[in-house]
Amino acid sequence: MDFFLCVIGMVMILEGVPYFAFPDKMKRMIQKMVEMPNPSLRQFGFVLMLLGLLLVYWGKT
Repeated sequence: MDFFLCVIGMVMILEGVPYFAFPDKMKRMIQKMVEMPNPSLRQFGFVLMLLGLLLVYWGKT
């Protein structure tokens, strides 16, 4: 459980850095995402999940 909480904390830190460092650019990027069609967002999310799974696999071997 400690490792899981540590990983979640690291994810939150990495997710927060762009909002802290570049708030105006993040607002523009979010606006562009709102305008994107749902299938494109789903594909992007799927690719990110696969890359994350691959990183976890490489980290465990």
